[in-house]
Amino acid sequence: QVEVVESGGGSVRAGDSLKLSCTTSGTFFTGTAMGWFRQAPGKERVFVAGIDDSSRTQYGESVKGRFTISRDDPEKTISLQMDSLKFDDTARYFCVQSKYGTIDRLFHQADNVWGQGTQVTVSS
Repeated sequence: QVEVVESGGGSVRAGDSLKLSCTTSGTFFTGTAMGWFRQAPGKERVFVAGIDDSSRTQYGESVKGRFTISRDDPEKTISLQMDSLKFDDTARYFCVQSKYGTIDRLFHQADNVWGQGTQVTVSS
């Protein structure tokens, strides 16, 4: 059973930075795409950032220029560096791993593996 586990959430002030990490227990990491989604109370889960098996990245519009996703293949970990945090970034952040290598496979794929999420709270 493959698991992904997030860490690094917390409560910060607007303008601060925070770094999230996600580690997978899966045998395969290289060759898979991974990413972050977030869900605020009463809202749908939305895409934040993704990284493919060649380390190409993609970001949601609201976080472009402020968030940076990266991967460490030997450690089977991805990170999300979040800078210039805003109140609207408050949400539960979920890590997801696809068994495929492209970012589009992070969407609507029934066999993706999701973490339990980590809470990020930004006070204004």
